[in-house]
Amino acid sequence: MKKAFVYILSNENRTAFYTGFTRDLAKRLILHAKGGGARFTAKYKTFDLIYYEEFTTVSQAMKREKQLKNWHRDWKLNLIKETNLNLKTLTF
Repeated sequence: MKKAFVYILSNENRTAFYTGFTRDLAKRLILHAKGGGARFTAKYKTFDLIYYEEFTTVSQAMKREKQLKNWHRDWKLNLIKETNLNLKTLTF
């Protein structure tokens, strides 16, 4: 069974968030850093990983991504701060 991830990226000033899902988080982060993967990440320079969740199936990750994309900014901030209080860039 392949694992999957939901992740949230932000820009340097933490003014924009991008939520996505992938099977290979490390590879996806590199793709975003090179300006690929999503127009939003390139436009708003959301390259810093500030939150992620791991799932055992892609369908679970897709469902969670859809849920998070419908959340208000404050809800996302509260979720992120549960594990990353200072919104520091995480390494994976």
